[in-house]
Amino acid sequence: MLNVEGVQLMTINEQNGKVTIALEGRIDTNNAPQTEKEIFGAVEGKAGDIIIDAAKLEYISSAGLRVLMKLRKSIGKPLPVINVARDVYDIFETTGFTELLDVKKAMREISVDGCTQIAAGGQGRIYRLDDETIVKVFCNGGIIPLDYVQEELNNAKAAFVAGVPTAISFDTVKCGEYYGIIYEMIDSKTLSKAVADEPEKMEEFAERYAAFIKDFQSIHVPDGKFKQSRDIYNQKIEALRAWITEDELAVMHEIADSIPVTDTLIHGDPHSGNIMIKDNELMFIDMTEVCYGPKCLDNGAIFRDLVSASQTTPEACEQSMGLPAPLAAKLGQLFFMKYSGITDPAKLGDYLKAAGLACAFNIGANIGAYAVTNEMAKQKLPGVVERIIRGVIIPNKDALKYMLSAQ
Repeated sequence: MLNVEGVQLMTINEQNGKVTIALEGRIDTNNAPQTEKEIFGAVEGKAGDIIIDAAKLEYISSAGLRVLMKLRKSIGKPLPVINVARDVYDIFETTGFTELLDVKKAMREISVDGCTQIAAGGQGRIYRLDDETIVKVFCNGGIIPLDYVQEELNNAKAAFVAGVPTAISFDTVKCGEYYGIIYEMIDSKTLSKAVADEPEKMEEFAERYAAFIKDFQSIHVPDGKFKQSRDIYNQKIEALRAWITEDELAVMHEIADSIPVTDTLIHGDPHSGNIMIKDNELMFIDMTEVCYGPKCLDNGAIFRDLVSASQTTPEACEQSMGLPAPLAAKLGQLFFMKYSGITDPAKLGDYLKAAGLACAFNIGANIGAYAVTNEMAKQKLPGVVERIIRGVIIPNKDALKYMLSAQ
């Protein structure tokens, strides 16, 4: 659409019932009436989603804002305004329109060419951008959706505000075809690296690790800022529908439903590669899976990465955590001894069996959701269904329900 001076004001694209209106240039008192006429003409009779793309919008006055408010009222549901430049975002924010519309800043694009890779894990790689910032690029197993990346950013910010020792997070960015998150540069090393560098201090590290996890699991966050683990597990279990029977699916949901609603936090992936040591204090990185939930789920995740993976997939164990498998196995054993306070070998063995059962439920419940975007997980899924879901989880349904509900 052109205004009276022949300047492009917007382009309109309709696809699959969704109308995207891309605004361009400046919208002010001179062209707001024409803008309103064209927008309402484009959306008239449309029942699908309407999105305002502001990537090429340079300025919007109060007259233009009123057009968007009128559109918001007419459709009766949230109006997304995406790809907003920082200067234009300031206008939306200072006028209060970020509270009225679903306004999203344009994502900054960066390159990691020439940057030093300082870590790698199951989801991607971490690069040093400069002396003060790093970027975590979500680049493993295909393109990870922006919603997933944004959830880690939201969790990281909420956890920091709640008093969780974690790195300060800044914003999401685009890095080539992948998404990333900018974090403060922590001049430190991971717990895995510390153990690998000084294995003679293994017991000391295990004791600090156990105390850190217990302190974290005692944090109460009553404001409902995080999801409940029972809801997360039920959602992920649905991804198994095409792979298991209806009866098996019902059992998986029954187990997930036994997880209590709580206001205490679990990390979801608290292995030693996700913990940094800064100024002799431990702090978490990778906050994607932080939620409310019972401690045994975190313990199951630690068992998965330190005990089970070190025995079954030693190369993957070292790649994801930065810790050689023999050291990971030893750290896992010492962690559970320090965490539980159990020193008797037989009793510790029973405790580890319970942690292994929680680990099995973690793997079985999550594999379907992982397989949606990760080809390797998809290849492993049939084997996980047979060995873990049918071989371990379902036969131990009652034990799992008791363990999860007792937390």
